[in-house]
Amino acid sequence: MTVITHAPRKTGLARMINAPGGISITRALEQAKANLEPLRAQSLNEIVRQIAVLAAAEAPTTPSDIGPALERLYLSANAIIDAAGPFDLGDVCYAAAGLCDLIDADTPEQPFDWRVPAVVAGSLTVLLGLPNDAHAERLKVREGVAALIAAKLSRDAA
Repeated sequence: MTVITHAPRKTGLARMINAPGGISITRALEQAKANLEPLRAQSLNEIVRQIAVLAAAEAPTTPSDIGPALERLYLSANAIIDAAGPFDLGDVCYAAAGLCDLIDADTPEQPFDWRVPAVVAGSLTVLLGLPNDAHAERLKVREGVAALIAAKLSRDAA
């Protein structure tokens, strides 16, 4: 019998909190947020770049191009999630994750609707343009994305 053990690595945040004379969780999180702030502009630029990829997506002309085209869309949506996640852009992550769900639901019987990436790109653009305190407006955009995802997934399930 062979046993393989793996020692879990502690994150920098865990080391700071658990170290003797360590700092409070609140302070550690504040410090982590401050460390991320210089990366915000770079992340927003990446989100905008990936939104442009989604907006420019067109239906493939041959069946052999469908898989690679869906993969490119999926990678763009994931890049948006990766760039938005650390900066409290949950609505942006939600919309991008919804697109991933629709791509995952693609089947030969119910093919992917190639109009969706442009709609999601438009929603993402609106979300990026809204101020953080525009809660009602953000909710309306998120509800619209949720309705689109639900409609497409229920059509696919039918």
